Amino acid sequence: MTPRVKFDPALLPERPDLSFEIELWKKGATLVAGIDEAGRGALAGPVAVGAVVLPGEQVDLMSRLGGIRDSKIMTPAEREHWAAEIKKVALAWGVGFASNTEIDHMGIVPATLLASQRALGALNVTPAHLLVDYLLLTGQAIPQTSLVRGDARSLSIASASILAKTERDAVLIEMDKIHPGYGFARNKGYATHAHRLAVRELGPCAVHRRSFEPVCEYDSLFPPKMSIPAKDADGSND
Repeated sequence: MTPRVKFDPALLPERPDLSFEIELWKKGATLVAGIDEAGRGALAGPVAVGAVVLPGEQVDLMSRLGGIRDSKIMTPAEREHWAAEIKKVALAWGVGFASNTEIDHMGIVPATLLASQRALGALNVTPAHLLVDYLLLTGQAIPQTSLVRGDARSLSIASASILAKTERDAVLIEMDKIHPGYGFARNKGYATHAHRLAVRELGPCAVHRRSFEPVCEYDSLFPPKMSIPAKDADGSND
């Protein structure tokens, strides 16, 4: 396992590129999977992990996926467009989920690791190396490199981020139809002010993470014990 690679944010490229992938392809790791998650800091719904293997032999890969950026700075319409393009271009892709119930049972980090295993299991190839955004996938036999701000630096990770985000957003839009009143179609389960007010007024619903604050404050089964992860606490929908 390659330790997490430190990085100076001032050196971020203008767009995610293939620098890390090319180095691995040159070393013989022809199947490199980018891995990223979405929804880790939400109050409701699953956590999603995307896995994308891009074709190293395709010479126009950067131009084919030229509009891909860090998914957090893309509009929903841009993410939807590029998600479709990624699925056309990728050698393999998969998205894995861990439910809110699994998150409450095992904790958000183990649940995210479970979702990553499911994403890798959905691939129709076996990667030789993983490029992972920030996390270290403990217990994973495949060699991996963890990159700080990986979704802004690696095209494979950025692609995985877009798939994780769009697939999870689709789930929350459907949940909004089943559980109206919380604004899931708008907030995607994140801790916006309106969402927090809805939880206080309506109480948690079946897809809320009852071990997360402030949801647990309104559920006697889960006394307060788990804060929202700091990186997602602003409800930024990443």
